[in-house]
Amino acid sequence: MSTDVDAAKSSVPYGAAIYLAVVQFFFAGTWIVYVIFLPGLCEAAGVGRAAVVWILLVDQAVFAAVDLAMGVWADRVRGALRRLGPVIVAISAVSCLAFLLLPHVAALGRSGTFGAPVAGGILILAWAVTSSALRVPPWVLLSRYAAKPAMPWLSALTLSGMAISGAVSPYLGTVLTGVDPRLPFAISALTLLATTAGLIRVERLVALHESDPAPRPSAAAARDRDPTPVMFFVGCAVLAFGFQIHFFLNSSGQYLRFAKPADLGYLMPVFWVGFNLLMFPGAAVAGRFGALIVMAASAVSGLIGMTVVALAGNLVMMIIGHFLVGGAWGCAMMAAFAGAMAFGRNGREGAMIGVLSALLAVAACARIALVATDAAKLPLLKSLLAWLPPSLWLIGAVALLAATTMAPREVRPAAGRA
Repeated sequence: MSTDVDAAKSSVPYGAAIYLAVVQFFFAGTWIVYVIFLPGLCEAAGVGRAAVVWILLVDQAVFAAVDLAMGVWADRVRGALRRLGPVIVAISAVSCLAFLLLPHVAALGRSGTFGAPVAGGILILAWAVTSSALRVPPWVLLSRYAAKPAMPWLSALTLSGMAISGAVSPYLGTVLTGVDPRLPFAISALTLLATTAGLIRVERLVALHESDPAPRPSAAAARDRDPTPVMFFVGCAVLAFGFQIHFFLNSSGQYLRFAKPADLGYLMPVFWVGFNLLMFPGAAVAGRFGALIVMAASAVSGLIGMTVVALAGNLVMMIIGHFLVGGAWGCAMMAAFAGAMAFGRNGREGAMIGVLSALLAVAACARIALVATDAAKLPLLKSLLAWLPPSLWLIGAVALLAATTMAPREVRPAAGRA
């Protein structure tokens, strides 16, 4: 009987992670819909298409600031608020309402006090700020109640929703061409709100099966003095920027060496297929040897994949190379969130996850800034772009290996041992 009870308890966090993956899938889907229709929305609001890239840059900057603030807030209110779920749902409702109104910005501008550009700016800012409720707090919710050895698997399950969304994004771009934006915006907002509402029930179930108590004060104090998180976040930052350059700036041109532009819709998802498939074996390794080791090994694996891409003599080798790089990034992301949750087990889960999420947004900011300022078109930088991702991932591997060697024995397996 006790075995059945233990099995039921251990299955609850995994069910919660799968549900969070569904939420993340629909949340990422709203971002894809937003990016697809943003140029048209800008024109409808009387703003030129040239402003699109700057709006996306501001979005990411807002994400970075609010993610960090939300993480710190989640830690500070953990005693005052026994449940995060209702708060997440309430903020998400505001986010979905702002998103739902975005296609109506021209009409709002004509009927309201503000013009369409101002109304659109208010809605975009409101959406960007409130959507952070679905970026950091759900991870905090999960990390509060999950047993330490389960963190890599829970991270992999949760991230799979984002990976699937990334894989289908090229097809969404094709399917939604010429569609009235009000329909996809409404479907995306209402579906996301409906799935988010279930987080209240998920949190209640997970809280009933809490199995990993917070560490003793002595352990928390020891972790406060540990320099490992600094090197860990340095590694995360450089790997994230390398991913941004590789996937968003380099990969389409690399494929075009052997393929036609019309084929990119089928080729670009290869990265996310590798992300999703190789992330789960990586979780098994992380559960045994720790997040830092897996992240360093992922960086090295990514270097190998990038080398295959650079030396590819045909489309098949190019696909294999991008599959390997995608898998390496998937393992790195899984280990990064597992490591952040583990480093925050002394009551700072929100801060650690907030820092990680903010760094990912800052990396996206840096990539968008290269495009917005036309710096990526400068001859010198353009010639260096192909070598920038592997160089960054090499630096990240060194930083993570250094973190592994300097970490005290009790925190070396940052994600815990199975």
